[in-house]
Amino acid sequence: MTTTTAHPPLTVFSEDEQLFRDAVAAFANDEVRSRVQAMERASKLDPELLPKYFDLGLMGIEVPEQYGGAGGTLAMVAIAVEEISKVDASAAIVCDVQNTLVNYPLSRYGSDDQRSRYLPRLVGDTIGAYALSEPSSGSDAFGLATRAEKKGDGYLLTGRKMWITNGAEAQVYIVFANANPTAGYKGITAFIVERGFPGFAVGKKEDKLGIRASSTTELILDGCEVPEENMLGPLGQGYKIAIETLNEGRIGIGAQMIGVAAGALGAALDYTRERKQFGKALSDFQAVQFQLAQAATELEAARLMVYNAARLKDAGHDIAREGAMAKLYSSQVCERVTSLCVELLGGYGYTKDYPVEKFYRDAKIGTIYEGTSNMQLQTIAKLLLR
Repeated sequence: MTTTTAHPPLTVFSEDEQLFRDAVAAFANDEVRSRVQAMERASKLDPELLPKYFDLGLMGIEVPEQYGGAGGTLAMVAIAVEEISKVDASAAIVCDVQNTLVNYPLSRYGSDDQRSRYLPRLVGDTIGAYALSEPSSGSDAFGLATRAEKKGDGYLLTGRKMWITNGAEAQVYIVFANANPTAGYKGITAFIVERGFPGFAVGKKEDKLGIRASSTTELILDGCEVPEENMLGPLGQGYKIAIETLNEGRIGIGAQMIGVAAGALGAALDYTRERKQFGKALSDFQAVQFQLAQAATELEAARLMVYNAARLKDAGHDIAREGAMAKLYSSQVCERVTSLCVELLGGYGYTKDYPVEKFYRDAKIGTIYEGTSNMQLQTIAKLLLR
């Protein structure tokens, strides 16, 4: 079954953004679509696909041109993630994490030396990952137990990290550890850790419900030796770096969710036009039309929230509230839309012969990672009542 996307979005794009959107959509359809099922079965991204991301410039969208990046915007990151997610959420998240959770904090808080050493690699051929969560520290991200002990000209990091997206493929990790536990969250510090550092290892790979081709692993830090020059930002400023980075990251997740919903809705539109019952197409029944119309309306509302937040961030505004709202609502809409699409396809929707069951499974993660829906509600409420 050939899957199309839903009606072109009402979101206003500049000419350059539209050209970029078309290029990413072509990449997703030409390079990603044919690999989706094999990657899903293997629970692994096709290694031949990853270099194509770098060739197209998708792994350094916001990175300044002096480091080999495109010098683009967060809105362009959202465009890329949405378009790829219409085909495969796993293929989109590798790009999202690279741009929002790895390149962004390096560009924003890295020293001149750190930017010169790492950004060209991350733009050119190196996958990155972001390591904040731990086995006993999820929503309470700043109760983390990983410690950073000063020793000589560097630090020894000891602890375990969990739920690390891109963990299997990454060579560079942004890792958060507490260098002064008596100071509580004010002791949290960010470090740039390379896979080859002594004491570092990638642990178990999770077997997941959705985004199965995206690697999710644990990291083991057993006295991991990190040079002092690899501290990212000032000592004790990891809390601030983590919060600001996640604000940007939530826009990427919002873009992933609207892409997943659009992919599912496109498949459902195709099916309802083709499927005949009681002598006419499903799409001729008013009940089906109204359900599709409601889904398309909610999807467009979510899309506008995501791009509004992205453009506010690009304009230099704080987006803690807008980012949380966009992530919360887009993940809720994605669950509703993908569930509806499974129902519209009936028994076929419950099989792997059609793409909607995968879109449905991929939707759930949006309410969990980079802050659960309850945490988004807490953030929104706190900022409203401040």
